[in-house]
Formats: sequence, C-alpha cells, structure tokens
Amino acid sequence: CWKTYLGRPETDWYRCASLTALGNSLGSNRRTEEALAVLEANLALRRRYWVARYDRSTIFIIQGNIASCLDDLGRHDEALVLKRSVYTGHVSTLGVSHESTIGNGLNLAISLGRAGLRDEAMEFLRDQLLPPAQRSLGADHDVTLLLYHSLAVILADNPDRARDDLLEAETIMQDVVTRRRRVFGPAHPNTLRAQRFLCRLQKELSGA
Repeated sequence: CWKTYLGRPETDWYRCASLTALGNSLGSNRRTEEALAVLEANLALRRRYWVARYDRSTIFIIQGNIASCLDDLGRHDEALVLKRSVYTGHVSTLGVSHESTIGNGLNLAISLGRAGLRDEAMEFLRDQLLPPAQRSLGADHDVTLLLYHSLAVILADNPDRARDDLLEAETIMQDVVTRRRRVFGPAHPNTLRAQRFLCRLQKELSGA
C-alpha cells in the first residue's frame, strides 16, 4: 500500500513510487485536483533525486499525466505547453519514428485542434506524424489509424471548412473503417467509433 512508504525520507525510492501509485489512483477516481498536486510533487522528487538514475521516459510519463489533469481541469493552455515539451523530449531521446513519440505527437495534435490551432494541427499530422508512422508502424497500426482519424476530425470540425474538406475527411474515414474492420474486427470499440464518425460525415455531405 502507498501509505506504507509516504513517511520515508524524500531520497527513498519507494516513497517516490508510492506517490506514483497515489497519483494514478486519484486520477482514475476523478479526484483531479488532488491527483495533480500529487503528480507535481512526484515530478519534483524525481527531478531532484532520481533523474540521473532513471531514464527520462519516466519523467515524460508523469508530465503526460499532469497534462491530462490540466486538460480535465480546463487549463488547456498549460496542458498544451506541457504536451509540446513532452513531444520534443520524446523526439530528442527516442527519435521521430518511435511509437511513444508518435503517440505523444497524436496527443499534441488533438490538443492543437481543440485549441483552435487547426492549421498547425493539420500540418503537424501530415508532415511530422503520418510519414514516420507509415514507415515504422505501418498503415494498419492502431496509432496510424488514430492519426488519420484525428486528421479527419480536424478537417470536418473546422468552422470555416469547405465541402472539399468534408469530402477529404470522408475519404480518409472510409479507408480507416475498412482497415479497422479487416485488422481489428467490426466489433472493436475503435472500429465502431470510426464507423459512427463516417456515418456523421456522410449525413452532413448528403445535406450540404
């Protein structure tokens, strides 16, 4: 239990690990403000005592969890800054083609779209994320398909979209749904989500 170790000195690794367990537990139980405070304390401890001993990926994971908490609390600008930092850190340590780098890039692209930075999000997806995803993960990989799905969402949800944007989004999602059905099956949650979005696009196009 995490309570066993919280009384130990700050330099004790098990104290640090207990903070990780506590922060994750609070977050999964939607006690977001408390989770954020614990995660920030955990990050400070790791930077102070453990960063030389453990690889930076642990720091990135904690920062990503903090960004998620900030998003949940409506502090989107702060979350976006942190997600940019996490992605840059992944690029510098793992390279652009690593699955973790691409996955964190996907999180960043989604946040850019939600922040209204759609042009930046689309350029980021097309130029920096999709080419390495296609090369290293393949066209049928779940993360690659999520990238395409996100690109289609940004195209379709743009208030200034043209009909051509909807048509491009529809073409993208037709391919995504076909691949998901073949690779993951028609009952997979991500297949069903993609199918619902494709149906929405087709309805909008038929009424446009």
